Amino acid sequence: MIASAQEELQRRVDDLLNRERLPAAGEISYVGTPRRLAVLAPGIPITQSDVTEQVTGPAVSVAFKDGQPTPAAHAFAKKSGVTVSQLEKMATPKGEYLAAKITKRGRRAAEILAESLPKEIAAIYWPKSMYWRKPNERFARPVRWLVAMLDDEIVPLEFGGIRASNQSRGHRILSDGSVTIPRAGSAYVESLRAARVLGRGEREQQIRKALDVATRAVPGARWREDKSLLETVVNLTEWPSVILGSFEPEFLELPEEVLVTVMRDHQKYFAVEGPDGNLLPYFLAVLNTDGDPDGLIRHGNERVLRARFNDARFFWQTDQKHPLRERVSWLKNVTFQKDLGSYYEKTLRVQRLCSWLCEGIRQNGIQVRPGVVHKAACLAKTDLTTELVKEFTELQGIVGGLYARVQVLDRDMPDATRQLIAEVIYDQYKPESAEDSVPRTVEGTVLSICDKADTIAGMFALGLQPTGSKDPFALRRQANGIVKTIAEHKLRIRIMQLFQLARETYKHTPAQKKFAREVNYEEAVRAFFRERLEFYLRDQLGYKYDVVSAVLAAGADDIVDAVARAEAVSKVRGSADFDSISVAFKRIKNILRQADENQKRIASSVDSSAFREAAEKDLGTLIPEIASVVDKLRQGQDYSRALAEISRIRPAVDTFFDKVMVMVEDDQLRANRLALLQTLLKEFSTIADFSEIVTEGKT
Repeated sequence: MIASAQEELQRRVDDLLNRERLPAAGEISYVGTPRRLAVLAPGIPITQSDVTEQVTGPAVSVAFKDGQPTPAAHAFAKKSGVTVSQLEKMATPKGEYLAAKITKRGRRAAEILAESLPKEIAAIYWPKSMYWRKPNERFARPVRWLVAMLDDEIVPLEFGGIRASNQSRGHRILSDGSVTIPRAGSAYVESLRAARVLGRGEREQQIRKALDVATRAVPGARWREDKSLLETVVNLTEWPSVILGSFEPEFLELPEEVLVTVMRDHQKYFAVEGPDGNLLPYFLAVLNTDGDPDGLIRHGNERVLRARFNDARFFWQTDQKHPLRERVSWLKNVTFQKDLGSYYEKTLRVQRLCSWLCEGIRQNGIQVRPGVVHKAACLAKTDLTTELVKEFTELQGIVGGLYARVQVLDRDMPDATRQLIAEVIYDQYKPESAEDSVPRTVEGTVLSICDKADTIAGMFALGLQPTGSKDPFALRRQANGIVKTIAEHKLRIRIMQLFQLARETYKHTPAQKKFAREVNYEEAVRAFFRERLEFYLRDQLGYKYDVVSAVLAAGADDIVDAVARAEAVSKVRGSADFDSISVAFKRIKNILRQADENQKRIASSVDSSAFREAAEKDLGTLIPEIASVVDKLRQGQDYSRALAEISRIRPAVDTFFDKVMVMVEDDQLRANRLALLQTLLKEFSTIADFSEIVTEGKT
């Protein structure tokens, strides 16, 4: 929680300083450790700058009668802190009003910070928080000390019953405890360093260096890079060091996934690997102290790890007594969700959905083995009944894949088929994050998509879709996984068709009776996946927001198609032709909207015989000619050539708006011209809504 809280506190302090006219002269930095959150803001003014503003008072006709000020004028002058003679007259659309210029004197920075900072600290979001004094005072942990200084002055603020001072605390073991901070800024950092407390960047650098040094004791070895683990140990230490430990080589008989999970997730150890990438019987532990000269800490860590590995080996051997195929019926006793039934029922639904998806993929010319998918779907959730997953829940799916790899799934099944089924089960939860990879095989992709779709469909039907920042069932993450998987494997899957079928698999089940009738399922799913596709295009593929808006306005049901259109539009965005077309489409939309608002008739079809101007005749002739070519190119997904074809219409559109008046008095002529513009907009907005493209102040 430290990293997110530190970033939030830094942002809140920055916003506070700017809001109160106390901007920092340089970049705001921070020092975050397991025992402290600190923000350093250089060059804050001692006082706010004065502000002069004009305040409007009563109307002149009310403030003066016969040239003499009325009580209203006197009251306004008194309220503004000026005399009546200092009041000014100001012309407004409503007439003349009195006005007064008021100068607000700037307050002292220390006074503002003492008043405002406690509110910002209290507003920090914590996934889990506690209170120890009053129910309305919450924080991640009880606050033990507070330092707030402006230069060498103590800012007299209070939070959690603690008054600020210049007394901090150093490392819990390596320092004497209390640390006097002589001055805000670099002196704070230096005082903590002297008390064996390093900043985040220094800690990461020291850990990396120590990992390298410790690993050199094993010839040819290297420590396995692990970004999330490194972030964790950085935020668990203030003065880090590293020790190298070992374990019995016999444990290497266990799968690498199990060993690494025990070391990384349970003990916060880094794995050590050889030149070939295989694990070696060593580990690296990061300590929050200056070393282990007598080897006592190393010995203790080795003993704990040995016990954990023995447990894992026992669970692995115990689980083999009941192979996965025997465990399918056990899923009847494992609840998926209280209203959606058991995992056994989920397995049957996912199998039906997989059968449909396999057929759709085959019709699109992609080779897939439905039998492999069916068997993998049958066994996918059985590892939830194993002892190893009960102990190491983060290995669900992975354990199923590992067990399928070494067990007999069906008599006479070829080994290659069994290995493929194991791989499909292993990948069923992929991708688990934006950085994670998608399933490696088409069969794994089918199972992954159908499993996630079943969950999302059931939750949405119950009315349990994510709201705001709340997503207790991780539906956004699962939807992101579906979008990424479809996009990277280039599967032509219609999202709404997939989710209509996913909903149908719940028919005639007890779960269907609990579905919320007031939920507009289709609309909710459509909006949800449009949002997830927008996230994928913008945040993961990096397309500009206006390109994404333009593309999704033309359709968001086919993910692969949307990605291809975004790529094509992004290439032409900013060109002279498409800037001009974008401006024209904005103008067309405004004209059509105003016509609708003013209840002006639009002809049901374009009558070419009613054209009077050469410019509208040319445009009317060109639209069907170009639209026919664009439609053929669009069907073949040749969007680059389609957009090049659309750009041919630019001169005719420019000439039309230069020479033709649309909103004429003649009702028939106006209706026909509006129909022409409506046809133009409809025919050439199938790839993207070009009116969404930003043409001014390009972003």
